[in-house]
Amino acid sequence: MQISEILKPEAVRSFNQIVSKKRLFQELADLAASVYGLNSAEVLDALQERESLGATGVGHGVAVPHARLHALNKVVGLFIRLDRPMDFDAVDRQPVDLVFALLAPQSTGVDHLKALALVSRTLRDPDLRGKLRANDSPVALHAVLAAAHGIKAA
Repeated sequence: MQISEILKPEAVRSFNQIVSKKRLFQELADLAASVYGLNSAEVLDALQERESLGATGVGHGVAVPHARLHALNKVVGLFIRLDRPMDFDAVDRQPVDLVFALLAPQSTGVDHLKALALVSRTLRDPDLRGKLRANDSPVALHAVLAAAHGIKAA
């Protein structure tokens, strides 16, 4: 599995006016609706429900919110780069500016876990995070993520 298999170019955005987790999740839900044809309200509810179990801020300014949905038949991704880092209750208490959301089918386990591992390992790379922070063009952001093919999930 590679990032380019789960993240469409049109599922990448850069924002400068998001200041709350609720607003971020709404943007992710709206993006999922427009790119993947999902129900925005269902995506929002699923993301918020998962986040209520524990924050998905994994450190170094990165968050990986994720949820399972009945409406999907494969894992899909969404990426948002924030111009202004926001509080996300991350494990290292650092604000988040790189958000890679994963949405997976309700019934699949292995693909969801592989995608989570892939995204986590990819965004652990400080050089890659630097490239993402240096760009605000969705095309450039997708290219940086898609080029991270050397880091693969098992």
